[in-house]
Amino acid sequence: MKSSRKFLKTILVAAVLTASTASESFACPACGSANGNMPSSPLTNGMNLGILTLMAVIVTVLATIAGFFVYIIRRESALAKIAETQTLSEVKV
Repeated sequence: MKSSRKFLKTILVAAVLTASTASESFACPACGSANGNMPSSPLTNGMNLGILTLMAVIVTVLATIAGFFVYIIRRESALAKIAETQTLSEVKV
């Protein structure tokens, strides 16, 4: 019981120390130069455009995959309706 309390206390102290440190200490040199006091550098602008490009590629691929599944679901439901109407017409005759 005491060891679990000591462990939780250690975790809590580590979390408080981590939260109280300056956020610039976690940034890379390229990101750290983009604070409010300095104008953004070409390196920062290029990095931001690269991130946006990669996000656009990921969103496009995921949207294409989702669209394919929507197409498959709609086609399957249309084929099920056709099969159902054919089966019902055969039963009525």
